[in-house]
Amino acid sequence: MDFWRAQLQHQRRTKKPPRRSYTIYRNPTEADADPDPEGLQMKVVEAEGPLPPGATLGGHGSNGEKARDAGARCPPWKAVLYVVLGVLFAFVMGFLLGYASLRSSSCPTPGDLLVMANDESAYEAEDERIGAPMYWAELREMFQKYLHEEKIEGTIRKMSEAPHPPGSPRLDTLSRHVLDAFASYSLDHSWTDSHYVGLQRPNWRQPSFLHRMDANGAVLEKLPLGDPEVYCPYSASGTVTGNLVFANYGRQEDFAFLKQRGVDPQGHLVIVRIGQISYAEKVANAEASKAKAVLIYPDPFDVLQDPRKLGLSPNTSIYGHVHMGAGDPYSPGFPSFNHTQFPPVQSSGLPKILAHPISAEVAARLLRQVMGPPAPQTWNGRLPGVPYQLGPGAPDFRLELRVQNLKQSVMINNIFGCIEGRFEPDHYVIVGAQRDSLGPGAARSGVGTAILLELARTFTAMVRNGFQLRRSLLFVSWDAGDFGSVGSTEWLEGYLTMLHLKAAAYISLDNAVLGDDKFFAKTSPALIGLIESIVRQVDSPNRSGQSIFDQMTEQGRRWETEVIQAIPMDSSAFAFTSFGGVPAVEFSFAEDARPYPFLNTMLDTYDNLNRALYGRLPAVAKTVAEVVGHLLIKLTHDHLLPLDYWCYGDVLLQHIGRFNEYTTQLKSRGLTLQWMYSARGDYTRAAEKLRKDIYGSEEHNERLLRMYNVRIMRVEFYFLSQYVAVTETPFRHILHGRGPHTLGALLEHVGRLREAPETFDETLFRRQLALVTWTLQGAANALSGDVWNIDNNF
Repeated sequence: MDFWRAQLQHQRRTKKPPRRSYTIYRNPTEADADPDPEGLQMKVVEAEGPLPPGATLGGHGSNGEKARDAGARCPPWKAVLYVVLGVLFAFVMGFLLGYASLRSSSCPTPGDLLVMANDESAYEAEDERIGAPMYWAELREMFQKYLHEEKIEGTIRKMSEAPHPPGSPRLDTLSRHVLDAFASYSLDHSWTDSHYVGLQRPNWRQPSFLHRMDANGAVLEKLPLGDPEVYCPYSASGTVTGNLVFANYGRQEDFAFLKQRGVDPQGHLVIVRIGQISYAEKVANAEASKAKAVLIYPDPFDVLQDPRKLGLSPNTSIYGHVHMGAGDPYSPGFPSFNHTQFPPVQSSGLPKILAHPISAEVAARLLRQVMGPPAPQTWNGRLPGVPYQLGPGAPDFRLELRVQNLKQSVMINNIFGCIEGRFEPDHYVIVGAQRDSLGPGAARSGVGTAILLELARTFTAMVRNGFQLRRSLLFVSWDAGDFGSVGSTEWLEGYLTMLHLKAAAYISLDNAVLGDDKFFAKTSPALIGLIESIVRQVDSPNRSGQSIFDQMTEQGRRWETEVIQAIPMDSSAFAFTSFGGVPAVEFSFAEDARPYPFLNTMLDTYDNLNRALYGRLPAVAKTVAEVVGHLLIKLTHDHLLPLDYWCYGDVLLQHIGRFNEYTTQLKSRGLTLQWMYSARGDYTRAAEKLRKDIYGSEEHNERLLRMYNVRIMRVEFYFLSQYVAVTETPFRHILHGRGPHTLGALLEHVGRLREAPETFDETLFRRQLALVTWTLQGAANALSGDVWNIDNNF
């Protein structure tokens, strides 16, 4: 902790020398993509220090000596004539330029187009050593030149040697390594940001246990829970007894099926398989069904089994937090700084029932005791000798579960490095990776941290060799990720009022390599188009000569279906989008048949992950780095932010279209969705108007560029409901968030008109409809720009 107290205020700032502006003329070369037909090219650059070698100031390549010689040979009457003509020429040109400037600023002409930098357009490198424009192909080649696979491999090994939970000496050592690496790269800034958060740890004095009891309460069997470090952070504490019910993956539809079959989990313990949804969602669904506790086990059907015998041992259990949310659950919506006076409130996402992981071997012994109706075929796993019945067990079958976790206040530390942008330094593109892990964490945190450090090193090398970022690039190593993205969420909570004006996009590197057969992008819709253009140009790690896009669209498969997924709650990208209103994405390679079995276990080591990839772990990690690196180049350098603000018109249409089937039932109650449809239409018209304004504007007008970029980068923020309290409903995004204000909640409620009309609450429905409608209308108004440009029919 002494290290972090010393580093708490650490910040290194590099002062840059003043830059001079030159107009450089040069003769075209064969390498130029579009040489000037006049045989001369001009470029305005800003550079430090003296004039670049070979550059000429003034007109058409004449130097000072030639000008003086010409003046010496010129007769006096010609000199007077030249002066008069020169003055007249300057006056006329000044008048014309002033007139053109006035017209372009007040009334843009269709011919002056502002376009996004694409594969054919030049990326200008304002560096006195380069001088010439840099094209996309050159930047890709430069990035590949400085990206080193062996450095990624070395960092993964170092970061995954042993468990390193938050607050541990081992994590302090790794944190020092990351901060030293940032300092060695000569980034513009590097610093740490500390928070004091509430984390749960196992109680060593009163360990958790699971017993099988007889009808009289006597212990018949003590069932092993395995390693005490494998637990469910944020489980409720206490002791419960009851029978057992099997609920498959613990999804809402699984509990609905139990109800249909007459199996009631109320008053019983529930046993569920890992997979499909997060631990937190499983426990929340069980609590909604009034179960007493949840036991979570890995079924052999759901984990990787292959000839290399990489399947999970029957005696291994898998940890995972059960907080239905993100960040510190003991200060929801508030930043966990040391000086904060916390109100006496806890997150509504903290479960009120017990939860604990168990091994497949223990699960098999329990499920053999379960009776009742047979489970459907799709619920059957591969536990040996298990008939898979729904339960409960025999009348005299009883289980007793005790969970004892202790809340501790722990100082966590996020580590930052920054390369400042040149034209929009106050607009940030952020890339982050989790650093901590309850286990060794090769896949969980090691790969992401290795890619993060290598990207930081590569981009600083590119900047030293001529690449100039338009926007600032932040590299962040997050703490306490295994407890629900605590580090990233607390940072968002602490600086939200600033970040919603400055953060343009976020890229998560967590869980980046879990295989190499499939590629997934869990993303905000605003980034889908850009991601597709990138993966068309990056080679697949296991298909020579084939791009990732080609690999994922073989045999007529659709790109969106195979690759694009919603951002899960257990990703740091979820908090950025649903809480912070920032477009975000998390990339991941995974196995085709079964997931990597050792994630969130004490066996998540470099050797096991590398064996699962047939020795190709460094190569696959490098491929992820290439995808992210190309994305960062586009996001930090394109003149116009390559975010698809238009796509939300189509996304809204897809969501709102699902309400059409309830029109008759709503009309019968005097209700209408007309104004929600109208708000969606206003958003589409605002997006179309912005598109026309952009493509009818002056290409190099920095004032217009900044104005358009600000409107584009805030589109995601516009969809955060302004009508709910962030401390009570932190995930305010009406499309990707959670709560009664979302489109999903509104659709679920209107669905009661058909499934259970007696449960339909008209007052609540009107409130939900108002929240959605006015958030949509607010997004449309904000995208329109100035208040005099708003055109709606409300």
